Amino acid sequence: MATEILDCNGMKCPQPVLKVAIQARKISPGTTLEVLADCSAFPNDIRKWCDKNKKTLLSCSDLGDGAFKAQIQF
Repeated sequence: MATEILDCNGMKCPQPVLKVAIQARKISPGTTLEVLADCSAFPNDIRKWCDKNKKTLLSCSDLGDGAFKAQIQF
């Protein structure tokens, strides 16, 4: 299983989730997408996006200092 990393640090809502949506079109089933973001709305937004798009949110971790890391299974 492959893992891809998408760095969305420095982007403000809704840009990180929009970048995930664009990247999702290119990802093969079975791939894990790891998303790094420092937008305070990101954890809630990515949960909603995964629910809406029927993707599995494996984790969404608070890394401290306003940074987050989400892992999404495709």
